[in-house]
Amino acid sequence: MRVLLLNLYYPPDTSATAKMAQLVVDALAIKHTVTVLCGRPSYDPTERRPWRFFQTEDRGPVRIVRTGSTDYSRREMRKRVLNYLSYVALAVPRALITRCDVILAMTDPPFQGIVGAFVAILKNKPYVYNIRDMYPDMAVGGSIVEPGLLSRVWERLHRWALRQTTRVIVLGEDMRSRIIAKGVDASRIMVVRDGAEIAPPNILQPPPEAEVVRAIRGNFSFVLLHAGNLGFYGAWNTLITGARRLAKDGVGLVFVGDGAQRAQIEAAASGSDNVKFLDFFPASKIPSVLAAADVHVITVKRGLEGVVVPSKMYGILAAGKPIIAVAPEETDVVSLGLRQGFAVAADPDKPAELVEVIRILLADMHKVQTMGEAARAAAPEYDRVIELQKFVEIIEGLGADEPT
Repeated sequence: MRVLLLNLYYPPDTSATAKMAQLVVDALAIKHTVTVLCGRPSYDPTERRPWRFFQTEDRGPVRIVRTGSTDYSRREMRKRVLNYLSYVALAVPRALITRCDVILAMTDPPFQGIVGAFVAILKNKPYVYNIRDMYPDMAVGGSIVEPGLLSRVWERLHRWALRQTTRVIVLGEDMRSRIIAKGVDASRIMVVRDGAEIAPPNILQPPPEAEVVRAIRGNFSFVLLHAGNLGFYGAWNTLITGARRLAKDGVGLVFVGDGAQRAQIEAAASGSDNVKFLDFFPASKIPSVLAAADVHVITVKRGLEGVVVPSKMYGILAAGKPIIAVAPEETDVVSLGLRQGFAVAADPDKPAELVEVIRILLADMHKVQTMGEAARAAAPEYDRVIELQKFVEIIEGLGADEPT
């Protein structure tokens, strides 16, 4: 089969979507040919590309076509819109002349699902829409876009795009429920989780690097760690308020990462000696970062359940670490975590409940240990290799014999 993948970001971009796109492409390329239609690197790229209308890179069965989109930094939010628009302006005509059997779209830019539906209709090809973050729900719920005419038109177009899909691939059952509520036939919606790399049980893992552990733990006796993007989706005020109340309990709340909300979160935590912010560590040190915490924090603010599905959960499970889910009960991290025993939950709007949950863990370290063991036991169920194979099978089930 010939698969056409539409997504603005692709390595050397370092966004989560870029990394996942590459994993999907590598899995598909084992048996099929793939054309990736992306933009110039702009999301904290490891390298840049000079401007050309189109640049083509052939890597075996994979052809990467980069449009001459603008490459403003992701931190320049208004200029970043120009990246989106210039990418779409060049990608659509190129997509229309690219031979393929199936069209696969991800969610960069945020209206890529609509663009993919438009291309699929014009080419009369099966359309697979892989939703990484759900827009415009994410934009409105994260207060990026105000409710109004723009959001209503965007939502109407998004629902139209969903109706054009042959398959919708989502990240969890909570997201699947969201899509069903938009009127999409449940039989067309498939769950494929991001998963994590699961080391064979007979492979001895190296001990965590002492320098990384010291940087994270400091003098805290009990460390809550949030490692990842500090975006619009989290119940940050609940976390900070809860941490302040636990200052005398020896509890430290450590953020490792960056994002659009980091400055605001740091301002909210000002004066709190038990809240610490660190930049991302190199990828090679991620196992040590995950190992440094007593408990990891995953947060989704109310209203964004099923809109954002934090994929970091799977790496935490693979590291054998327990989770505090500061999230609505409808989210997968809560429902799966409580059922499989690797998580406890707190209402994202109730700091007092979070404090109570943490103090229960402080008083029962055996429970913390048991949750960690449950996490490690659950991890193989979310092996990334198995999840990627599900993705490939969905693609292979569509349009193999379509005329081109």
